[in-house]
Amino acid sequence: MTAIATPAGPAPLAVATPSAAYTLTLRVQLTTDPGTLGRLTSTIGTAGANIGAVDVVSRATHLIVRDIQVFCRGEKHGEDVVAAARKVAGVTIQSVTDRTFDLHKGGKIEVTPRFDVGSREELSIAYTPGVGRICTAIAKDPELVWDYTIKANSVAVLTDGSAVLGLGDLGPQAALPVMEGKAMLFKQFAGIDAYPICADARGVDELVALGTMIAPGFGGINLEDIAAPRCFEIERRLQDAVDIPVFHDDQHGTATVVLAALINAATVVGRPLEGLRVVLLGVGAAGVAITKILLDAGVQNLIAVDKEGALHSRMANLDPERRWVAEHTNPEGFTGDIEQALRGADVFIGVSGPNLVHPDWVRMMNKNAIVFAMANPVPEIMREAIPDNVLVIGTGRSDYPNQINNTLIFPGFFRGLLDSRATKVLPGMRVAAARALAEVVAQDGATEDYVVPSVFDPRVVPAVAAAVRAVAAENPTA
Repeated sequence: MTAIATPAGPAPLAVATPSAAYTLTLRVQLTTDPGTLGRLTSTIGTAGANIGAVDVVSRATHLIVRDIQVFCRGEKHGEDVVAAARKVAGVTIQSVTDRTFDLHKGGKIEVTPRFDVGSREELSIAYTPGVGRICTAIAKDPELVWDYTIKANSVAVLTDGSAVLGLGDLGPQAALPVMEGKAMLFKQFAGIDAYPICADARGVDELVALGTMIAPGFGGINLEDIAAPRCFEIERRLQDAVDIPVFHDDQHGTATVVLAALINAATVVGRPLEGLRVVLLGVGAAGVAITKILLDAGVQNLIAVDKEGALHSRMANLDPERRWVAEHTNPEGFTGDIEQALRGADVFIGVSGPNLVHPDWVRMMNKNAIVFAMANPVPEIMREAIPDNVLVIGTGRSDYPNQINNTLIFPGFFRGLLDSRATKVLPGMRVAAARALAEVVAQDGATEDYVVPSVFDPRVVPAVAAAVRAVAAENPTA
């Protein structure tokens, strides 16, 4: 093992407790003097880290080499833990590796054939000359492409890397690990073959043209990590240009899960959606889509806040999407900032950036409030910092309860789209998918720590897919 060199750039903020996302493996050489291992583990614990597996690598007469798994709070914390460990008498650190980097090494996905080609006869059928018959048949009847190629089960995951997670404009190469992860989850949860398409194309025209050109080989296009406001135009224009469904997951996947979570959270706190005062921070792609789906579901009092303050109908110089939000929300014409908006609110939904909300502001929300702080990887306010007046807490992280994550939607949503051979995404599909997802939890009984199901719940994908197929069946010509 060799030491990991962390790429240059701003490091993610630390989490409050040790996390599997920051797991180090320390290969250490220890003297066999009594107490050496105990001193090392005590030092690691005193430094605030947790210890996982401890394995023996090799033994000698007076030395032993071990691998020690250490859970840290972040990259800086990991550096501090290693520095403390180096000072322990009788201990030599041979290497430090990062489990997250190890797991991503070489990429996370691969293409494998569906059957083996083990003879000349099989080769002549799978490839030339046999494949020519399939090509000719498709040329005569293009609909056969759905039956005799991967198209019927394939999704293009298309990005320009301009809005990667909550990390910003990192570019197409830095976006590739996310797109690989997306493709992996498509396959694991829904059996769909998805392909990362990371394009060095920053203009709307370029990305629409690229999506149009590759569409013949896919059954759907998943837009991902594209910055607002151009993501709105790209989605609209691309959907108009192709005859397969186009789904911007950062908008509609997020919004669909938020609605499902809010349906169950409202049940837990005993309030109807119509009576909730909702404050949303972040009016980008996800924020606009969340606003629209919540209004469609019956929420009547929603205030959307961005860096300029609460959006209201008298504001000038708004792009079309934020203008729509300004004119359809904030019925009382509130003009303050996020701190003021949270006073007396029932729900906070954050799709903005890390550490933007102070605990004192949340303390001014109503009793039994709901907080969905979903900036990723570091939320607007850490779960541990949220005061006691909040009853239901959700984040975008997998290491806390109530992970409000697109993974709950996009595999099943595309499974339903592909199975029905839909040509576009209908608004009714999103609401139906949200209600189906909420019902998975309702079958068990929602609680404050259970308003969305686990991504590993086997009921999720079939329920969401069935909801999408049902709407498609009701709109066969759409």
